Amino acid sequence: MKSKKHILFPKQQILLEDFGNRIALARKRRRLTATQVAERAAIDRGTLRAIEQGSPSVSIGAFINVLRVLGLQNEITKLLEEDPIGRKLQDLRLMNKN
Repeated sequence: MKSKKHILFPKQQILLEDFGNRIALARKRRRLTATQVAERAAIDRGTLRAIEQGSPSVSIGAFINVLRVLGLQNEITKLLEEDPIGRKLQDLRLMNKN
């Protein structure tokens, strides 16, 4: 079965590529080879390469496994700690109830 091509807007693609670059930098700072990280994350080197290049076709689970290997898995929770738009929408709904 042929996999679907994931299409992102340019800004989102740049964000994903930056995320991949940061993962690659974290790996290099730890002096880990791609093979070591891939083995510890239970993925193949091609998947790790795709992660580090910011491919949108890689599963979030693979990203999290790599972050775990690098000791950064808890950093992902910071992505949605703040939700200013959601908070404003919630506040508006609460104001309209009264």
